[in-house]
Amino acid sequence: MIWYVYVAWLFAGAFLANAIPHIVQGISGNRFQTPFASPSGVGESSATVNVIWGFVNVAIGGTLLYIFLPQLPPPWPLCVTALIGALVMALWLANHFGKVRNSPPHP
Repeated sequence: MIWYVYVAWLFAGAFLANAIPHIVQGISGNRFQTPFASPSGVGESSATVNVIWGFVNVAIGGTLLYIFLPQLPPPWPLCVTALIGALVMALWLANHFGKVRNSPPHP
């Protein structure tokens, strides 16, 4: 398999993992951090912005999987690569949002 297929699936996993907190918080009606808030990634955006941002992440991740899908079922190394991308993104988000949510409120 060509190396860039693995890179695409790694990023697909990361985008799909990033979609989860935004969609969940948005559907729950909660404000949550997005890149569009001020300051970026620290300030909170509305629930609607979070749902939209979550679905943009789903669209990007799904598109990457679709474009770089060599066969059905996908080979297990690609699935492991996507899971690694999802795990890395989930751990980074947990660390980042843990710091942001536990710090004093921002103006």
